[in-house]
Amino acid sequence: MPHEGGTQLRHVPRLRRESKAPDQEVFVHPPCALCRSAATASAIVAMVCALACEPATAADPATTTDADTLSKARAVGTKSRAQKKYYTKQFDLSGLPEYKPQQRVSGTIRQWGNNYIKDSPLAEAWEAGFKKYHPDVKFADNLSSSAVAFPGLIAGVADLAPMGRQALWDELKGFEREGAAGGEEGSSNVDVIEIVMATGSFDVRGWTFALGVFVNKENPVSRLTLEQLDGIFGGERDGGWDGLTWRTDVARGPEKNIRTWGQLGLTGEWADKPIHVYGYNLKYHFVDEIDKKVLKGSGKWNEKLRMYSNVAGQKADGSLTGAGELMMNDLEKDKYGIAYTGIPFLNAGTKPLALAAKTGESYVELTLDNVQNRTYPLTRDVYYYLKREKGTPIDPKAKEFLRYILSREGQEAVQHDGKYLPLTAQAVREQLQKLEVASP
Repeated sequence: MPHEGGTQLRHVPRLRRESKAPDQEVFVHPPCALCRSAATASAIVAMVCALACEPATAADPATTTDADTLSKARAVGTKSRAQKKYYTKQFDLSGLPEYKPQQRVSGTIRQWGNNYIKDSPLAEAWEAGFKKYHPDVKFADNLSSSAVAFPGLIAGVADLAPMGRQALWDELKGFEREGAAGGEEGSSNVDVIEIVMATGSFDVRGWTFALGVFVNKENPVSRLTLEQLDGIFGGERDGGWDGLTWRTDVARGPEKNIRTWGQLGLTGEWADKPIHVYGYNLKYHFVDEIDKKVLKGSGKWNEKLRMYSNVAGQKADGSLTGAGELMMNDLEKDKYGIAYTGIPFLNAGTKPLALAAKTGESYVELTLDNVQNRTYPLTRDVYYYLKREKGTPIDPKAKEFLRYILSREGQEAVQHDGKYLPLTAQAVREQLQKLEVASP
C-alpha cells in the first residue's frame, strides 16, 4: 500500500522479543496499521532491522516442577554422586564385632526398597561379603525407592525392606491392618522390626544427609534448643503421634509459639522483628523428620511457613535444583529468616546453628564427626525393616544378613563407600539387641 510520501511499504508481521519482565516486551507495528509519516516508517524499519540483525543468544532454560522432568533431573545428579567417595577419613571401627555366623543359611533373600544402596556399590559389597560365609544364599533385589519397601513387606514379596528414611504413619498403619486381616481380627498378628543399618551422610544429597538449622550471617543467634525450634517452626497442638499412638501429653498452647527474634533474647533493632520461617513443602520426607524430632509428631507447623519444592531447568548439566538450595538463596537475602535443610546448600550469606537436644544439655555443631558419632540432634538414620509373626523367630537368613551388615565387615563396607557413615559401637549393640529380642 502506498505511503502518503510515495514510499511503498509492505505489511510487517507482528514480532515479539521474549523477556522475563512483561514491561520489557518489544512489539513491532501491527500489520494492519498504516504509517502516517516518513519518520514513523523509518522508525519501524530501524526496529525490524535491529531485531533481525541482533546476534542470537541462548535462551534461558525453562524452569519447571513437572514430575517427569524432575525425575530425569534427579537421576542426573544421583548418577554423578553414586560412584564418588565423599569421605576419606577412617573412623575407628575396632569396637564393632567381627561377623561370626550363628548358623549356616541358604535360600533367596528378597529386598525391596532404598535405591541408594544399589546406586552406589554398597548393596553389591554387602551381598558379596555375606556370600563368602553363606555361598548358598541368593539375592533378588527390587531396590528402586524407599516408597516400595513397605508395599513389598505388606504384600509378602519382600523379606527385607531397606529405607533411606524412617517409616511413615501410613506405612506403619498399612502394615498393622494387613496383619489384622484388614482390621477384622482386631489387633495385628505381626510385628515390624526396625533396624538402623547406617548413619545418614553429613552432606551427600540423596544419601540421607543430616538436617541443619540456618540463619542469615548477620543474625547474632548462634545456637538453639529443639524446644526453641518447636516454638519457631511449630504451633499450638492438641497432641502428637508416637508411632501409631496418639499422645495428648505432648500438647502445648500458643504461648510457647516463638514469632519474633526478641523472644529469643535479641535486643535493639531485632527485638520486634518477625521470624521468617523457611522449609520444605509438606509432601517431602524431610518434613517427617522435623515433625517427629521437633514438633512431637503433631504435624502442626508455623502458620507462615514458606514452603519450597525442587525445580528442574536451572542447571547446565541437567541436574536438579534442590528445594534446599532455593530456600538458602532466599535466606541469604533475608536477615530475619531461618531455615531447615542440609549443609550441601550452605552459602556465603548463611550459617548453621549449634543445637541442643534438651534445655541444659550441650550444644552440638553440625560437623562430619558429630554426625558420625551421633551426638548432633538432627542426625538421620538409614534403616532395614522386616516382618515377623508374633511368637515366631525372625527368618534365619534375614537375621544373618542383618548381623553381617551390623558387623565390623559390614560397616567397613559403609566406610569404604564413603557416603553413608558407619555406626558407632553403641549403636551396633542396640541394633543387635533388637534382633535377639525379636528371635525368641
